[in-house]
Amino acid sequence: MSSLIRLRDSLLALCARLAFLPPLLARLVIGLVFVHSGWGKLHHLDKVTQFFASLGIPHPELQAPFVASVELGCGALVLLGLATRLAAFPLIGTMVVALATALAAKIDGLQSLLGLAEFLYLVLLVQLIVGGAGALSLDRLVAPLLGAAAPTAPLGRRAGAA
Repeated sequence: MSSLIRLRDSLLALCARLAFLPPLLARLVIGLVFVHSGWGKLHHLDKVTQFFASLGIPHPELQAPFVASVELGCGALVLLGLATRLAAFPLIGTMVVALATALAAKIDGLQSLLGLAEFLYLVLLVQLIVGGAGALSLDRLVAPLLGAAAPTAPLGRRAGAA
């Protein structure tokens, strides 16, 4: 029994040392996806504007450059881990609109919704808002300079508790 307890303790210690990894990976995935998407949209605004018009999005000539800029700018912030929680909100908005317009025909139930990459991006963005950018982020470096407290242990857990 004591070997199982030691194994459990070792695994918990390993998990604690790797706690930086999930938010880092989420930021890398989300940041790269949106930077790439925003960059592509900015370089093909005429096609994006036509696509938005075909979806019935109002004022596509204004929405296309706006969405492209949001994706590029907020994606870069998330990638760097700077103002991550703030930058995630507009990206969630773009995903909600994408799901409600461009992807609506592909959604015929919960299973099809859960299988869409855009829904998974939305989930990762919510996690970044709730959990923050993580230890390997510019947010972590900037917080003390702004007089903000560094993020603490998850709710309901004391630092050092297993």
